[in-house]
Amino acid sequence: MTDMGEGRDGRPWLAAIPAADIESYRAGHAAFERPIAHGDRPALLVVDMTREFVDDAYPTGCGETAAPAVRSAAALLAAARASGVPVYFTKNFPDPGHVPVRAEAGRWKGGGTARRDPGLPPGDVIVDELAPREGEIVIHKAYRPSAFFGTPLASLLIADGVDTLVIAGMTTSGCVRAAVVDAFQFNLHVLVVQEACADRSRISHAVTLFDVHMRYADVVAEHQAIAVLSGERRDGRAGHPGRSAAQGA
Repeated sequence: MTDMGEGRDGRPWLAAIPAADIESYRAGHAAFERPIAHGDRPALLVVDMTREFVDDAYPTGCGETAAPAVRSAAALLAAARASGVPVYFTKNFPDPGHVPVRAEAGRWKGGGTARRDPGLPPGDVIVDELAPREGEIVIHKAYRPSAFFGTPLASLLIADGVDTLVIAGMTTSGCVRAAVVDAFQFNLHVLVVQEACADRSRISHAVTLFDVHMRYADVVAEHQAIAVLSGERRDGRAGHPGRSAAQGA
C-alpha cells in the first residue's frame, strides 16, 4: 500500500503524484511555493463535519482520517472566534432526522446502497467538538456538494465584506472541492487547510489538494491559516479592518 502521508516538504501530494506530473505543472505555472494570496477580511467555512462523515459507526464515516481533521478544524475555529472572524458551517437539512424525498436526494452514483444501523442517532449533526455557537450560521445545502449551490452563502459573505475564505471539512474530493471551485468563481481568495480536511480515500485527498492548489486555491498548513484568521496581514500589521472581536459571526 502506498503511503499517502506528507511528502518531503510537507506537501501531502508529493507521495501520490508522479514526479513527471509535478514537473509539468512546475514548468507551466511556477506556482508551488508562491506567496499565499489572501485579503484582510477572512471567514472560516467548516464543511460537513457531521457524525455521518466523521464517525465510523456510519457507512460514510472515515474516523481514521477524520479525527485529526476535526482537531485541526477546532484550532481554526478557536482562532476565528478569538478574532471575531465570521464562521459558517454546512450540513444537509435543518432537521437532522429529515428523510429526503427523491428530488432532494439527488442522483448520487451508488446512492442508497449503504444502510446504517437504525439504532444510531441522526448523522446529519455537526460533531460536538465543532458545535456552532449562537449567532454562527449553518448553511443547509441538502445533498448538494457545494456550500454555494442554492444557498444564501455568497450573499452572506458579501454582507460580511469577506474577501478570503478559509476552508476545512469533509470530504476533500467531494464537498470541499465543490466549495473551493464555487468560492473561486465568486472571486474570493481561497485557502484550503490541509490538516483540517479529510477523505475516505487518502489518494483522492492528496490528488485533490494538488489539483486545487494548482488551479483555484492556496493549500496551506494549519499555522498559516491561523495567522490569517488571527489578523496577520501581508504587510505585517495586525487586525481585521472594520471588524472587532465583539462582532463575532
